[in-house]
Parts: sequence; structure tokens; C-alpha cells
Amino acid sequence: MNKQLIILTICASAIFGLPQILFAEQLLEQGGLPKAVIVIDDLGNNMTGTEEMLNLPYPITVAIMPFLPSTKSDAEAAHRKGHDVIVHLPMEPLKGNQSWLGPGAITCDLSDEEIRKRVNAAIDDVPHAIGINNHMGSKATVDERVMNIVLTVCHERGLFFLDSHTNYRSIVSKVARQIGVPCIENHIFLDDIKNKKHVMKQLRLLQQHLTEHEKCVAIGHVGAGGKGTAEVIKQVQAQARDIEFVGISKLIEGQGIQENPLQFHPN
Repeated sequence: MNKQLIILTICASAIFGLPQILFAEQLLEQGGLPKAVIVIDDLGNNMTGTEEMLNLPYPITVAIMPFLPSTKSDAEAAHRKGHDVIVHLPMEPLKGNQSWLGPGAITCDLSDEEIRKRVNAAIDDVPHAIGINNHMGSKATVDERVMNIVLTVCHERGLFFLDSHTNYRSIVSKVARQIGVPCIENHIFLDDIKNKKHVMKQLRLLQQHLTEHEKCVAIGHVGAGGKGTAEVIKQVQAQARDIEFVGISKLIEGQGIQENPLQFHPN
């Protein structure tokens, strides 16, 4: 890690107060920079912005929906470029258009056996997947029976779970601890408002979060506004010098998850 760069960061942060200085000094002692994970949801259906996201100049994590026309090709393309791949598992929401779930959705009326079957099938359908996150899921992620089954399958398959945090009452992290599954939570949605100005604002929040914390996870999307989101992410990645953009596997090293063995390369 570039220690001279970290020292410059410490000096620059002095104008913002002592806590940031102490945090930067602690990171210097540990030999690292705070880590930003950009997760891009909704790949798998030839969505607008997919190519732009996969060509970003730093590692990202791509969440790919199963059983869709470009599920496998998107996963293979992401893996070739060194990005981390996870399953974007459709899960029942409290409200919203059910048609947005896509095939193989996990709903709360399913039997235990059917949930297990669907989770395993989704994992099998997404090549190179090292984890799962929820697509929608504001209802399913507060259902203890459902999450016990989903996370048990994660444990059996050696995967982690990223809680997209579509419901602040989510019990995912609690159940994951009980089962022994590595679990990470989303901190920021980048494009909940679909314009570049808002995406930039959210990325600035990510940078601010990392002045006091070691890691931050932010979720964006392909589809409507996807090209614009990719453009802003690329701009911020090129300018940021005090954080490290990494795949999500970097946050779970040592927790039984293997990171993408390929070297990242943007083309």
C-alpha cells in the first residue's frame, strides 16, 4: 500500500478534526486504506449499462439474476474481467410489482423443501457465484423461517450473504450469525433517484463514511439510468485517492470464502 499517500491523507484530513486523523493513523499502522465495495444489481437480462459497468476501471461486484437470457454470459464476462460475481436472488417484497421478481423467486408461502430447491437452483444457474444478495425481499428478509432455509443453503454451499437492506427490520444478520454464514450489509443505494447528480451525491456520502469507517458497501443498478450511474462511478473512481475500490470478497477474506482468483483487468 502507498504509505506516502496515506500520510498525505492524514495531513489533509487535519482540517476536518482529530477523529479523522486518528482513524487515518490507525489505518496507516494496519497498512491499508478504507475499502469501498460497489455492487451492481440486476444483471442477467441484457440490461442497459451492463457493458459500461463491466468496463469500469476498478473491481466491482456484480449481482446477477438467475434464469434470465444473459445470466450466464454476464457472469462469464464479469469473471473474465476479475469482478466478483454473486447471485441476485429474487425474494418477496412487502409491496411492489410481483412481476419485477423474475423467475425462481423465494416467496413466504413456499414450503421448506421448495425454498431449498429454488435457492440451490439459483446458485447453480449463476457461474462463478461466491455469494448471494436479495433482489427486493422486504418481506422475505424479516421472515425467520425463510431466512433460516436460505442461509442454511448458503452455509452448505460455502457462500456469504449480502443483505441489500430493503427493510430496516431485516433479521438476516442475526440469523446468519446463528448459522455461521458470513454476512455483510449494504450501507448506501447509489441510484434510488435515477439521475447523475443524485448518484454523485451518494458517492460523496460513501467517501464521507470512509473517513471514519474501514469499509462501505454501496449498491447501484443496470437498467434505467445504468449508463449514467456507470459514468459517475468511473469519474469518482478516477479521482479518489484516499480509498481503495475492491470486490466484496476482500471484505470477507478469512471467513471461509474464496475471492475471485483472476487478476482484475478492465478490458
